[in-house]
Amino acid sequence: MSSPGVQLDVQDKYVVMDNGILQVTISNPGGIVTGLQYNGIDNLLAVENDETDRGYWDLVWNLAGSKGTKGKFDRIEATSFKVIVENEEQVELSFTRMWDSSQEGRVVPLNIDKRFVMLRNSSGFYTYAIYEHLEEWPAFILDRFRVAFKLRKDKFHYMAMADNRQRCMPLPDDRLPYRSQTLAYPEAVLLVDPLEPEFRGEVDDKYQYSCENKDNRVHGWICTEPPVPVGFWQITPSDEFRSAGPLKQNLTSHVGPTALAVMHSVHYSGEDLLLKFGTNEPWKKVFGPIFIYLNSLSNGGDPLSLWEDAKEQMAIEVEGWPYTFPVSEDFPQSDQRGNVSGTLLVKDRYVHDDNIPANGAYVGLAPPGDVGSWQREVKGYQFWTKTDEDGYFCINNIRTGDYNLYAWVPGFIGDYRYDVIITPTAGYDIYMGDLVYEPPRDGPTLWEIGIPDRTAAEFYVPDPSPVYINKLYVNHQDRFRQYGLWERYAELYPDGDLVYTVGVSDYTKDWFFAQVTRKKDDNTYQGTTWQIKFKLDCVDESGTYKLRLALASAHASELQWSNWQG
Repeated sequence: MSSPGVQLDVQDKYVVMDNGILQVTISNPGGIVTGLQYNGIDNLLAVENDETDRGYWDLVWNLAGSKGTKGKFDRIEATSFKVIVENEEQVELSFTRMWDSSQEGRVVPLNIDKRFVMLRNSSGFYTYAIYEHLEEWPAFILDRFRVAFKLRKDKFHYMAMADNRQRCMPLPDDRLPYRSQTLAYPEAVLLVDPLEPEFRGEVDDKYQYSCENKDNRVHGWICTEPPVPVGFWQITPSDEFRSAGPLKQNLTSHVGPTALAVMHSVHYSGEDLLLKFGTNEPWKKVFGPIFIYLNSLSNGGDPLSLWEDAKEQMAIEVEGWPYTFPVSEDFPQSDQRGNVSGTLLVKDRYVHDDNIPANGAYVGLAPPGDVGSWQREVKGYQFWTKTDEDGYFCINNIRTGDYNLYAWVPGFIGDYRYDVIITPTAGYDIYMGDLVYEPPRDGPTLWEIGIPDRTAAEFYVPDPSPVYINKLYVNHQDRFRQYGLWERYAELYPDGDLVYTVGVSDYTKDWFFAQVTRKKDDNTYQGTTWQIKFKLDCVDESGTYKLRLALASAHASELQWSNWQG
């Protein structure tokens, strides 16, 4: 039997898309998702919330010249609705909010077009948005923007974001003041009287479920309540519209139950990643589409198999990128994009006489800038891939435009940038040939602590205080996400700071994974000074010795250097 086509019902206050698998209700003209009917459940979204607080795009912005990263919250409500496509195969809807000078200072100076798409036979729906700032409009600052879905707390209790990062989660009620104790920041609480006793004594903190962009493809929630298990999944098939490159950490899912698709945020970086628009600066960018995927088990079985199915669907979505169905002319199809390929080699004569294939290197295109500027690039598009064992790379489906090619190679310090601007054009392949990265070096390596791979995973990560545990991260490779590890430093080094002796110390046991401040008895903090002791049997007094540091991350910190002591 042929499945029913997509049906659209336009009402005074709502618009309903229905393909026989699910039904999506959206406010008219606001463009807020108020209802998701699926598999016998009238609404998967948080029915106890106001309708504007269930499924929405939002942003935080501020006036030009404002200091800090706090701004005005805007749960984007559109003022106009339009049907873009309506047939049995597809429905695409547009909810727009246009800016004019009468709104200056009150509304972010952007034209915003939120799109929703439903396809025939699809167990889900897509959403994307187009932001535009015209040249003559005033300067302003964007802090973050994202898509948020808040689900029913009586149904969705199990969260999954990776094979080794999934668990039953506390209820939002457990975070209420009389059931929890707020810790060093409001997002982190100690559960002292949760409704489910199994969570007593655990820390809940949404930042513990952050994820690097490169790994943030699918996450969501499982409902095990009758009539049948149901999964709600947020799938992001491409990173091209995310800011700050593949290593940027963003929020995913957390207690609510909430599922987020973060396109841009300043989390873990601060003001460096604010989108600051000056006067006479036009800008337009497409964010998404992302896919909201729903699945279920009809004949029993393990509810956790819904996670396996969600991963399979994620792979299908990634393979199908760029999508063919978005109607907006601002979203180019595959034949309107270009490809770039080549081979990356490393030249390090102190390691090998010949050039070395850059195995497992990250290679990407980002807007033109300085070496390493991709980490702070927030306005344009980025396209990344990894090299194979021969150093070969191929970056497909690149939007037309001007880019620099950037790269870094795990195990070698520094960043690579190809100095010539690359301009992919529609339907053409650019072959770069052999590109050679020569890491900064002035002589042979005398000693090295750790691995220059942009993580601190190889260093010593202590166990958390037994008072501040998230059970998920006990004996976990991501145990650095446990709460309060910064206070463990003072406990491990109560009388003096870390001293590392080359040739004697072991960086997996003796080098703390982060250089942090020391908390004093009066609850103030002081900087810490670490020492590295080493012996050189032969010193060239006329030569130059250089210490190089590869920082995995830095936030609200200052690194100072003291003199050598011989």
